[in-house]
Formats: sequence, C-alpha cells, structure tokens
Amino acid sequence: MSARSELASPAAVNGGGTTGGPLAGVLVVSLEQAVSAPYCTRQLADAGARVIKVERPDGGDFARHFDTYANGTGAHFAWVNRNKQSLTLDVKKGRPILDALLQRADVFVHNLVPGAAARQGLDGASLRARRPELIVCEISGYGTGGPYDERKAYDLLVQAESGLTTVTGSLEQPIKPGISVADIAGGMFGYASILAALLQRARTGTGATLEVAMFDGVADWMGYPLVVRRHGHEPDLAAGMTHPAISPYDAYPTADKRLVTVSVQNDREWAKLASAILGQPELATDPRYATNAARVENRADINELLGAVIARHTAESAVALLHEAGIACATVNALDEVAEHPQLVGRQRFVTVPAPHGPVSVPLAPPVSDAWQTPTQGVPALGQHTDEILRELGYDDAVIARLRSEGTI
Repeated sequence: MSARSELASPAAVNGGGTTGGPLAGVLVVSLEQAVSAPYCTRQLADAGARVIKVERPDGGDFARHFDTYANGTGAHFAWVNRNKQSLTLDVKKGRPILDALLQRADVFVHNLVPGAAARQGLDGASLRARRPELIVCEISGYGTGGPYDERKAYDLLVQAESGLTTVTGSLEQPIKPGISVADIAGGMFGYASILAALLQRARTGTGATLEVAMFDGVADWMGYPLVVRRHGHEPDLAAGMTHPAISPYDAYPTADKRLVTVSVQNDREWAKLASAILGQPELATDPRYATNAARVENRADINELLGAVIARHTAESAVALLHEAGIACATVNALDEVAEHPQLVGRQRFVTVPAPHGPVSVPLAPPVSDAWQTPTQGVPALGQHTDEILRELGYDDAVIARLRSEGTI
C-alpha cells in the first residue's frame, strides 16, 4: 500500500471515520479553531472523511476551554469535533510534518486570521501551485477584495455587521440570535463548497481554492429583507414571532401559560382555520381576510380572533385541535424540552461518544441515510493521535520523542 493510500484510509485509524461513508478515503487536514471551520470539517468527518485536526501544542483549539459543561469538555468543542483526529504541531517548527500531510491530503481547511495563511505559504495559490489537485477551503470573516479584508471577525461581529441583529431586534435594540449563526453559515457553506469541488475534481482532476466568507453567508441568509432593501423599499420587519409578509403567523398564549405558534401559508389553509378553529367559515371569503395581503393588512384583527380561541385551551389541546384541522402549529419549547424531545429521542438523533473527560451526548446532523451510517467516534483529546500519525508518516519513536521534547509536537 502506498504512503498516500495508507494515510488516507479511514479504517486504519481509531476515530478516523467509516469505510461505509460517501467520503471514505478522503483525507482532510485542517488548521482550525472555534466553530466555523471545525463545524465544516465535522460534516466531512460525519460523511466518512478522515479529518486530521492540527492544533497548537500549548493548549490547542481555544474552544476546548470555553467551559466544561459537556461532562468536563467544552460544549462547543464537543459539538463540532467528533470523528476527528488531533495532531499537536507547532507549524513553524514542524513545517516539514505539515507539508508531508498536505502532500497526501485531498482537502485543506483553515480559518486562520486574515493574512496569516499567505505569510506562511498556506494560502490556496501557494499550495495549489505545487499540487493543483488539492482543494483548499479558506474560511474568513469578510473574504478578500474589499475594505474589510484585514478585519478579524467573530460570530457576534458578523451578525452585527450583516444586519442580522437588527432584523431580529431593531437598530435601537439589536438582538443576537442565541446560536452562532455566522459561524454555522461559514461552516455549512464551506462543507457544501468542498463537496462541489470534490465532484468537479472527479471529472477534471483539478482541485480548487474556495473562499468562504461568513459575512457572505449571512448576507445570503438575510434573503427577504435584504432583497427588498436592494430594490429601494423598506421591508416590514415585524417584531417577535410574526412574519412581515404572512398572516396569521405568530405565537399565542394558552390557558396553561404556554405559547403555541400558528402559520397559515395560503388561502386554502385560511379557509380551514376560519371554519374549523374560529367557527366562522364566512371569514374565508370576507374581503378583509380572503387573501394573504388582506390578512397582513388586518393582522391585529386576526390575532385577536385566533388568540381568543387558543387562550381557552392548554398547549396540548390547542396543538391537537389545530393539527386535526390541518393547520401547521408547534409549541414554543424550553431547552430542557428540546433536550428530551420525543421526535429527536424517538428517531435516535442524539449520540453519546467518548470525549477527553468522559462521554458526551451530542445531536446528529442530517441526513438519515439508507446507504451509510454516521460514524460515532470520539471527540479527541489534545494530541491524542499525534504519535500514530507521525508513525504513518515514517517517524520512529526516538524522533517523535525528540520532537516532543523540543516543543514541536
């Protein structure tokens, strides 16, 4: 077996993916930290790729130490780093090791600070000049080619700069969504872009340099309000749980102090709601409510009518009533309810995997496939696979010991 195929084989190493996944045999090397790039490479690992996470010897990915909530492991780190291998490496001292890995890699991912990759010759142009078949995915805050190129960018900053916190709250009182939306956008667009590049390379034999900006991702996800504003209009940014262009679409209090959300997407559904829920079938053809545009105009009236009905029910009975009528609805859940949600539990969408300080329970991402199973290997300890990887590269134990004593690994 060649050195390249031996290193790329996910079955050869504990924690290195699964031979049954669609990306089995794909070797990913990543210089990553925090969420955006690790989330991208976790998707690749879940699909069967072997992901080698290169970390600093003096502490590694700083997300390891954000907290200890996941049974002693940082919750962010546990979430986005399963199914990977950890290699500790001082990239400057141990550059030959990194170069040897990149010589064998199919994909290189990084989210280094602006300019750092180019200074170290780790940018796409430099790496692909030597290996045109390599796929390089560079995840950054703002991309290149504009006045913000050199700005550092964390999730909060991109959410603010993109207007997301404004449309979620207001300009006077911006509200940050409770999850890392910008980081997740960067990770998901990175993942999708790498899959596309792998398909192209299968046809052409040529890799690609992929520039994935978190700012671009969130700007795309801004969708409706951004498109409306680009065309010279001011979007109606309805507050709370409402929708600027749909009615009824809101959360309504129940008799047991819960909230039930209702979404009516078309006139047929409105007719069902008017008859089965409101008990006023004539409202289906009332010109004040017959069309969605009219319902949006008279949103307050509709909310009063629907709210009065739902307020007479518990959340459970309101959902049952709405569901029976064919009206889309849901309860507003607390986190403890989501953590034990019967749909997630029933479909086994949580998995427990090994982690440095004890097993952690993490959610599984889509898809559920009939062709492969998502691997459930562990969250790696810092440097857990260093010796193993170096031996595969041809380093003997004496050299590995010396490299460790010098602080290279």
